[in-house]
Amino acid sequence: MSAGPPLSSPSPVSLVYAGVSNGWAQWISWALAQEGCAVHELRWSPLSRLPGVDELLDFFGRPGRVLLVLDDWYLRFDTGRNREWAQVLHHVMPRLRDRVGAVTVTTRALPDEAVSLGAVTLRGVGPEEARRRVLGKVGLVPRRPYLRPGGGPRYPEDPPAVTNAPRRNPRFTGREDLLDEAHDVLTSRNGQGRRVLLHGPPGVGKSQTATEYARRFSGEHDVIWWVPAATKAAAREGFAALARLVGLGEGDQLTGQIEALQRAFAHDEGRWLVIFDGAEDVEEIAPLLPEGRGQILITAQTDAWTRHGAVARELPPFDREESVAFACRRAPQMSERQAGELADLLGDLPLLIDQSAAWIDANPAADITQYLTALRHGEHGPGTSPDVPPAHRLVWARTLRSLEERSPSVHALLLLLTFFNPDTLPVRLLRSARPSGLPAHLAGLATEPGAWDAALLAISELTSLRVEYDTDSRQDLVSVVSLRMHRSFRRFVRAGLTADTERIYAATAARVLVDSDPGEPGNPAHWQRYAELLPHLDPSGAVDSEDGDVRRLVLNCVEYLRVRGEYQGGLLLTRRILNSLRSVSGATDRGALATADQEARMLRGLGRYAEAEKAGRAMLTFLDSTGATGAELLRAKDGLGGTLMARGRYDEARALYEEAALAAAERGERYEPQALQFRTNLALTLGLQGHYAESCAVHREVYDRRVALLGSRERRTLQSGSYTARMLRLLGRLGEARSLQEYNVHLLRRTLDEDHRQTLLAEHNLALCLRRDGEPEAAMETMREVRRRLILLSGADHPDVLLVSLDYAMLLRALGHQDKARRLVESTAEAYAHKLGEQHPYTIGARNNRAMLLLDDGETDAARDLAVRSTQELEAAVGRGHVWAVGCGLNGASALAAAGDPRAAVALGRDALDRAVAAVGAGHVLAVNLEAGLAQDLRLLGETEEADERESRALETLTATHGADHAQTWYMRSRARPYWDFEGQPI
Repeated sequence: MSAGPPLSSPSPVSLVYAGVSNGWAQWISWALAQEGCAVHELRWSPLSRLPGVDELLDFFGRPGRVLLVLDDWYLRFDTGRNREWAQVLHHVMPRLRDRVGAVTVTTRALPDEAVSLGAVTLRGVGPEEARRRVLGKVGLVPRRPYLRPGGGPRYPEDPPAVTNAPRRNPRFTGREDLLDEAHDVLTSRNGQGRRVLLHGPPGVGKSQTATEYARRFSGEHDVIWWVPAATKAAAREGFAALARLVGLGEGDQLTGQIEALQRAFAHDEGRWLVIFDGAEDVEEIAPLLPEGRGQILITAQTDAWTRHGAVARELPPFDREESVAFACRRAPQMSERQAGELADLLGDLPLLIDQSAAWIDANPAADITQYLTALRHGEHGPGTSPDVPPAHRLVWARTLRSLEERSPSVHALLLLLTFFNPDTLPVRLLRSARPSGLPAHLAGLATEPGAWDAALLAISELTSLRVEYDTDSRQDLVSVVSLRMHRSFRRFVRAGLTADTERIYAATAARVLVDSDPGEPGNPAHWQRYAELLPHLDPSGAVDSEDGDVRRLVLNCVEYLRVRGEYQGGLLLTRRILNSLRSVSGATDRGALATADQEARMLRGLGRYAEAEKAGRAMLTFLDSTGATGAELLRAKDGLGGTLMARGRYDEARALYEEAALAAAERGERYEPQALQFRTNLALTLGLQGHYAESCAVHREVYDRRVALLGSRERRTLQSGSYTARMLRLLGRLGEARSLQEYNVHLLRRTLDEDHRQTLLAEHNLALCLRRDGEPEAAMETMREVRRRLILLSGADHPDVLLVSLDYAMLLRALGHQDKARRLVESTAEAYAHKLGEQHPYTIGARNNRAMLLLDDGETDAARDLAVRSTQELEAAVGRGHVWAVGCGLNGASALAAAGDPRAAVALGRDALDRAVAAVGAGHVLAVNLEAGLAQDLRLLGETEEADERESRALETLTATHGADHAQTWYMRSRARPYWDFEGQPI
C-alpha cells in the first residue's frame, strides 16, 4: 500500500460508542492515535436521558470530527425510547453529514436511520482493512503498515490466546457504571493486580455481568479463564485445567498443577483475567487465588471475600429502565408499559424478567395482559422450598407447566438435568449414554443430534440456561456441548417432584454416569472423564445408591481422587460413602471394606500417618474378627504396610507384606498383578531395611515377570525397572544400574511423559548413577531439573521433593557450592521434621548430612555433637546393622577426628567397618571408604603400619571395582577424608 500524504496535525476525533462496544472503541482509539489523532472518547448509554436536538448539535459542534460506533443497541430504532432516539438523529444528522462518520460492529442489517449515516462495517474484514475504513471515515489514510499492538488493545475479532469464557449474552442489558467501576479497580494500583467481588442475591445476574466484563475488556488480556467454583473440588479442577492447557505441571496431581500455575501468574506481566464463578466456600477456595499483576473477578452471594482483599461491588436488581429495555429485547411484542408492569411485579429481578419474557416470546398468541394478571394474583407453583421467593415460584410454575404441555419429552429432559450438577450439566455424557438406559421418550432425543439440540435450546430459552456450542467430532456438526442451570431454579423443580418421580430420575442420572465410567481410574488417559463425572455424584444420588454398578462408579471416582493426589476431597467423599454403605449393607460389605481401605490411604496421602495407621489397624482387627481370608484382608495388609513404611516402621511393614505375598502364593496367585504388587512392596521394605541384595533380587524377579505378563512399556513394568536399577546402584553395581536406568528413562519418557512423577524419580536415580560414576556436573544438571519439575508438580514439601532436595544438596557440596548446599540441607531437615517427625529415619539422616556441612565450615564441635547424636538416633530407629547407621558411623568418625579425638574415631571406625562388611560385604564402596577413613585415624595415632596396610587394601579394592582412573579412586588416592551421604528411598 502506498502511503498517503503526511498529515502534520490531523483533526481531533470524538469517538462515541455504547459500553457494549468497548473492545472496538479501544482498538479504534488506538488506530487513530497511531496516526497522530487526539481522541476524545464518549461512552453513550441507550438507557440514558434523551438529549434534545440543540444539545446534540452543541456536542457535535466541538472542533474536529465525530465517529459513531454503531452496535446492536444503536440499531434498535424500532421500539419506545429507541424510536425517540431515531427521531432526534433524523433531525440532527443531515446538518452534520460532512463532520460525522459511522462504523458498524454488528452483523445485523442496518435500518434506514443508520444507512443515512453512511456507516461502513468493521466485522469480518480483518484488522488491516478495518483500520483503513476507520481512518477513511475521518479523512485519513494509513501512513504505515498495520502492526499488532504489543502492549495495546488486541483487534476485537482476535480472541485471547487462551480463553474458556462463556459466550457473550447478546441480550445483556445495563450495568454500565458497575462494569466501569470494576474495570477501574482491576486496572488500578500501579499495575498490580486487584480482586473484585460481584455479590448479591440469586437472580441478579452476577455470572452474566462477569461474562460481559470478560468479553467487553477481552482486548486487554491474553488469558481469560473461567473457573466454576461452586465447590472446592470443581474450583481446583477448573483452575488446574488451565495449567494442563498451557503445559504447566503436567503430571498426576492437581496440587502441583495449581502451584505451577500460581507461580506462572505471579511472574507474568499481567495480561490475564481469572473469574471464580459462584465461589461461596470462601476459606476453601481462597488458597487458589493467584497473586501477581493480573485481574481476579469473583461472583458470590456472600461478601466475605473482602477478608481476602477483594473490593466488593453489589449487584442490585435492575433499574426500571434496564428492566424495561431488557424485557422488550427479550420479547419484542411486549410494549414498554407492559414491560414496566412485569418488572414491577417481579421486583426488577433479571432472572425472572428473562424467564417471563422468554415465555411470552415463546407463546406469541398468549394474552400478555392475562399473563400479568395471573402473576399479580399469585398463581403458585408446586415448589415448597423455603428459599424460593414467591415471585420465583409464580414465574417458574407457569414456565414448567407450559413446557410440559407443549413438549413432554423436553420437559422430561429438563427434569433429568436437575439430577446433575447445575454448574456443569453433562451434555456430552448424556449424548454418549446408552439409549437402553434412558426412558423411551428420552432415548430418541439422545440418538438424534437435531432433536437433541432442539430440546436443549428450547430448555435454554425458556429457563435462561446458559448454553455453549462446539463441533461434535463424531458427527462433524456444531452442537450444544454445555449448559448451566440457575441453582434456585433447580431447587424449585426438585422440590416439586414426588418421591417416586425423584427415584426414577435419580436412577436414570446414575445410569448415565455409569455408562460414562471408563473403569480405569489409574489410567491418565481417563482422568478428564473422571473429572467430568465427579461433580454429579451428589446431585444424582449416586453416593447413596445401592446399585452395584453405581457403587463401582463411585469407588472408581474415589480411586481417581487418590491417584490425582486430591486426598482431602477424597477423604471427605470416602467417609460419606463409607457411612452410607455401612448403614445400608453393613460393615462386611465388600464395597464398605474397599472404601475403608481407601480412607486409610487418603489419610496417609495427607500425611496424617497416625490416623492412617489407626484406621488400617482397625480394618485388620475387624477382618480378623470376621475370619476373612480373601482379597480384602490382603488389601488391608498392603495398605497398612504402606503407612508403616511412611512412618519409618520397616520391620512391621515387611512382616505384613510377607504375609500378603505368602497368602497370594498359597492361593495360586504368585504372579497375578496384585500379587506382584505385594512382592514389589516387600522388596521396597527390604531396601529400606538395608537388605539391598535381597531387595534387588525380588525387584528383578517382579520386573522379569511383568515384562512377560504386561510388556516392557507398561507403567508397572517400568516402575519395577526403576526399582531394580536403584538397588543395583546401592549395591555398587554402577555399570548395570546406569545402563538399565538410562533405558528405563527412555521408555518412560515415551510411554508416560517427561513430567510424570515416575519419570522424574527415574531421572533422579539416573542422576545419582551419574554422580557415583564420576560425572557430577551432568548429575547436577539432571537433578536440578528433576527437582524443579517435581516442585511444580507436587509442591516444595512433598516427600518426593524432599528426597531429591537432600540428594541435590549433597551434590552441591561435592561440587563446592557450600552455602547453597547448607541452606538446602537445613531447610530439608526442617521440612522432614515437620512432615514426618523428629525421630523419623529420614529426618535423622538429613541432620547427619548437615553435620558434614558444619564440619566443612569449621564448626567442629557442633559437627561432632550433631554427627554423634544423629548416629545414635538412627541406630535406635533402624538398628546398628542397618547400612544407614553404618554410613552415619563413617561421618561420626570424621567429626570425632576433626574435633581432636582420633582414638574415639578409630574405635567408631573399627566397629562401623565390621558392621559394613556384615551388611554389604567387604568390597562395597561403603566398607572401602570406612577402611580408608580408619587408616587416616590410625595414622593420627602413630599406628602407621596398620594404616598403610588398610589404605593399600582399600585402594586395591576400589581400583578393582571402579578402575584406576575413576573419580572415587582418585579421591581416595589423594587422602581426602571419605564421607557418606544419607540418601532416602522413594516410598
